[in-house]
Formats: sequence, structure tokens, C-alpha cells
Amino acid sequence: MERRFKLLNEKCIESKGQYILYWMQGSQRTRYNHCLEYGVLKANEMKRPLIVIFNLVDGYPEANERHYAFMLEGLKDVKEALAERKIEFYILHGDMVTNVVKASEEASLLVCDKGYMKIQKKWRSEISSKVECQAVEIDTNLVVPVETASQKEEYAARTIREKIKRQLDEFLYDFENIKYLVNKSYKKKFCFYEENLNKSIEDVNKILKKMKLDKTVSRSEFFCGGEREARKRLDEFIEDKLDRYGEKNSDPGEDNVSKLSPYLHFGNISPVEIALELLKSKNDLNKESVDGFIEELIIRRELSHNFIYYNISYDKWEGITYGWAYETMEKHIKDKRENLYSIKKLEDAETHDIYWNTAQKEMVVTGFMHGYMRMYWCKKIFEWSKTPKEAYERTIYLNNKYFIDGRDPNSYTGVAWCFGKHDRAWREREIFGKIRYMNSAGLKRKFDIDKYVKRIEGL
Repeated sequence: MERRFKLLNEKCIESKGQYILYWMQGSQRTRYNHCLEYGVLKANEMKRPLIVIFNLVDGYPEANERHYAFMLEGLKDVKEALAERKIEFYILHGDMVTNVVKASEEASLLVCDKGYMKIQKKWRSEISSKVECQAVEIDTNLVVPVETASQKEEYAARTIREKIKRQLDEFLYDFENIKYLVNKSYKKKFCFYEENLNKSIEDVNKILKKMKLDKTVSRSEFFCGGEREARKRLDEFIEDKLDRYGEKNSDPGEDNVSKLSPYLHFGNISPVEIALELLKSKNDLNKESVDGFIEELIIRRELSHNFIYYNISYDKWEGITYGWAYETMEKHIKDKRENLYSIKKLEDAETHDIYWNTAQKEMVVTGFMHGYMRMYWCKKIFEWSKTPKEAYERTIYLNNKYFIDGRDPNSYTGVAWCFGKHDRAWREREIFGKIRYMNSAGLKRKFDIDKYVKRIEGL
């Protein structure tokens, strides 16, 4: 576990502290959670109680009711699983830095999960500088920790693949939860007893009403958050879809995908657990499928985290792609665009393209979109906007607003890919220049795309 660690300050473990504190944020689960198990290990070693906190903030950037509802559903699972292990759990509400620092006042050690996004890095930096005890960050949401896989932003999958593969044996291992041995609890009344929302977590709607948040996008009826639901979806995927994944995963009409991305986004399930279960199921018949899924789960996903971790401009138009891509897009910026749509027309799925409209509907209604259609969806926004920059901004807006897994390294990287990131130059054409192009003729040629339309129309 040690190579997953990063000390966030130069302070010592406080021997006079009263408890070990695990501030849970990105890893909202109790299975395959290195942070939690390290907290248990230190609690047993120091004979101190372990306390786990989660802090809700109003107005997390670009998050809305859909995202908060999914997250709160998952925290129910966390509460129940921790209670079974007799580990104290508190859900706080308010300013992140203020609450976590206050909760750490009598802690011997603060443990937190790795932050990859800007705001997550900022919180960890501020909190670790203000607490009196040692603060340690543990990378538990990737198979190979982001800083271990590479110390720089990688150019493409081919430049990071072998770096990750040669370390998989070290990091891809099964482990059981450590038995929590501490019987005593922390009795003193302090900040996380005062407004502890985990007492009312069973009524997600009640908590949502208390919060000041964007309620323009309602919760999805197609996805319920939590590690139990995540595990159920994994088991169903392996049982019903894995054998055909290599052949059918790109086909929107077949819907032969795992739909685990929302659960990975909120840390409801570990990629280590997913990979281990897939490898257990590997045989001569599904080898291609397992290898293909592992490529997406580990290589491609960790390339995405590498991009947003090392590129401080991952969310700004000026920093998302390569010089050749900007150059070719600029060269074609004045090309005539046959169809131009307002953001409202796009949001309301009112274009001339039935396949694009269907994909937009899938996203708005369910919070999810088939991966191949996600690429097509983005490419068409490129084609139907006045400039590539406008296209990028519109795509990010829609992506982050409706997708449950929006505001995510994979999402930001997927959008950047549509503008040349981690891709190569293609044959030059109007509007796109040398950026990869996609059209409806390709959908019709490759798939029974009307089957996809019929499936989504039935939602």
C-alpha cells in the first residue's frame, strides 16, 4: 500500500490525539478502499477509534440535484457498511475546509483519498496546511497510482500503456478488510455531532431540500447510487454481457456495456475490484472481451487521470489539445457550416439529425449515453457550432450538466479527444481540418442504428 501514499504536510502523527480521522470524498465505498483500511490499521495500532466523515458542500462546481441524489444514495450504503464494522460515520454539511479542519482538531492522523481535479487538489492543500496532525493522501481510485504510472502528462495511450502494464502485478491484488479491533468510541461532543446528516440519510429528498443547489436537472430514475448497486451491475455484466463485449460493445443498438462509469465517478466501486472479477472470469472464449474491457478500465481511464492531473488547463479551451490540432481548426474556422444550432436547440434535441437527437435524449433522461454515441454526439456539436471553441464550451456545459459521470477526468478527456487529444491527424476536410470526423452514414454502415433509436424512444 505504501506506494499509494503521499504525505501532504510535514507534521507528525499526534500521539496525544484522540482518534484517527478518515475524510472520505472521492472514494465513497467500504470495499477495496485503501484509505479506509489504512485508517483501520492505524486505529488498531494506536488503540484509537477510527472516525469517518463525509462533508457535503452546497454548490459543488457544476453539480446539480441529479448528481447529489446519486451521491446521497451511495452514502446510505457507506453508513450501513461502516456500522456493521462498528466504525463511526458522520455526514457534515458546509464549507469543506472549515469542517474538515475542525473535525481534525483532536485527531492523531488525517487520512484522505487522492484528489485529481483542481478543486480537490485545492481543498487538500488548504486542509493539510491548517491541521495540526499529519495528513496523508492515498490514491485508491486507480489501479496504478497516477504519480507512480508517470511523472508527466503522456501524449497518448501508446506512451503510457507499458508503464502501467509492467506495474499491474504490484497493484492489482485482492485484499480483505482488516478487522477493526478498537471497542471504545470518542465520547466528547464536538463538531460532527452537532449537525450529523447521516441520521436522516434514508430520506434523500429531505436532505436535498435542505441544500442550496441547482435543481434544474432532476435525479435519474435509471441509476441508483451506491456500492451495492455497483456490484450488482458488475455481476450482471459479467453474467450477461461480458462474453459478447469484444464484439458488441461499440454497437449502440445492442447496449452491451457495463454502465459502471457513474459508479466509478463517485468511487462506489474500485477499478481493482472490477479488474479482479473480470480476470477471474477470463477464459478462451471471452479473452478478447476481458482484454478489451481492461484496456478501457485501466489504460484509457488512467490516461484520462494523467491528463487532468498534470495539465492545469484541462478544463480551458486553450490547453486541451495539441498545436497541430489548434492550427488545423484555426485554418478552417471560416469554412461554411451547413447547419448551425443554438445551445437551446441542442439542449432540447431539436436538430435535423435523429441519431444525435436520440443520443441527447438518452443523456437528458437517464444521465448516461452509449460510448460510441458519446463520440458522435460531441463531433456533431463541433460541426454545428460557429467555432471550435464555442463547440468545446457547449459540449462541456451539456456534458457536466446531464451526465451522472460528468465533471470527471474521463469526461474532460473524452471531450478533448473530439478536438484531437490523444488522437492523430487524419485526412483534411472542411470544418474539421485534420481532426477525426464522424457522420451518420458511418452509423448506418456499422450498426443497426435504428435499433438504438427505437430503444431510446421507449424510455
